[in-house]
Amino acid sequence: MANRRNFLRVAAVGITAANFPLHSFADSGNRTGEKFRFNLGIASYTLRKFSTAQALDMTLRCGVNRITFKSMHLPLDASDATIKETVALCKQKGVKLYGCGVVTMKTNAEVDQAFHYASVAGMEMIIGVPYPEVLAYVNEKVQQYDIRLAIHNHGPGDDLYPSAESAYNRIKNLDKRMGLCVDIGHTKRINRDPEKDVEDYFDRVFDIHIKDVTAATAEGDTCIIGRGVINFVSFMKKLKELNYRRTIALEYEADENDPLPGMMESFGFVKGIIASI
Repeated sequence: MANRRNFLRVAAVGITAANFPLHSFADSGNRTGEKFRFNLGIASYTLRKFSTAQALDMTLRCGVNRITFKSMHLPLDASDATIKETVALCKQKGVKLYGCGVVTMKTNAEVDQAFHYASVAGMEMIIGVPYPEVLAYVNEKVQQYDIRLAIHNHGPGDDLYPSAESAYNRIKNLDKRMGLCVDIGHTKRINRDPEKDVEDYFDRVFDIHIKDVTAATAEGDTCIIGRGVINFVSFMKKLKELNYRRTIALEYEADENDPLPGMMESFGFVKGIIASI
């Protein structure tokens, strides 16, 4: 009953919070006077069935103004002019295009394309899956462009980077701009603890993809945050304890034709946690 009361309290705050931007809560602090330092964002794969303009509008409807673009919203082979037009659209609507991904890079040519694309767009980061044979070349490019590369883990069935650990072990001795995008849903699907992985590899955590899943197994499916098996209250407390200062981006893979209700409920739940702790 105590757990249920706590859940209902958080959910009630989340319903109130859902339509307000994160800074309304982050700036207000809490009983100890400490604050959350991170931003909320969207990984645009969430909105893969919608146009770029629609994706930006739906992001704003969730009270969020940061996004990373998957290639359906800004193709990797787009001309410089098209990239600049899309960036201008983001600015016009008030959404910060802070990165791209997930970008697969198997060859040096694909690495060159990704970094040129990110540079023209003024992005801070590429979320990617660079194959091991191009990692040394990627390391050169992060130094040349001063753009961070965050390797994304994909959980069960991913032979390259199933976990944050598998990626960290390949980049730990490379440039400090080579890091991780920890997908906590895929982390949970291989029955690892998302909190522990974020803490253990925190020095290289550049981005976090949040989603909830129905089971801590390969069969676990994406679900609305708060309805799955990830303990988000504990996870958010861990981010606060670690003083995480970057972005946590919702990658909601369910309901691809009508994701907005699930997105809004997920953000409402997360914002309710922020307001309550």
